[in-house]
Amino acid sequence: MENHDELRVELEKLRAENAALKSEKKPASLREISFKVAEKGGLSVYGLGRFPVTLYKEQWIRLLDKQGDIRNFIKDNEEKLKSRE
Repeated sequence: MENHDELRVELEKLRAENAALKSEKKPASLREISFKVAEKGGLSVYGLGRFPVTLYKEQWIRLLDKQGDIRNFIKDNEEKLKSRE
């Protein structure tokens, strides 16, 4: 019987800790960006949204080579684009 009570107390403690951790979740705009090699060898970027963005290295290089074009496109279409903040 004593073991059952100890388990119940531990379960309640874990539930409280879990609730506290969930309430501390930061919005996507404040999360730190991190990187990981995905299972199939792609580069995954975490912290931009709910799911990681995963591309192969040559895709990332092509995208990074277009940095100026992307920034210009954003600038030229500022009024049409939405922000999540």
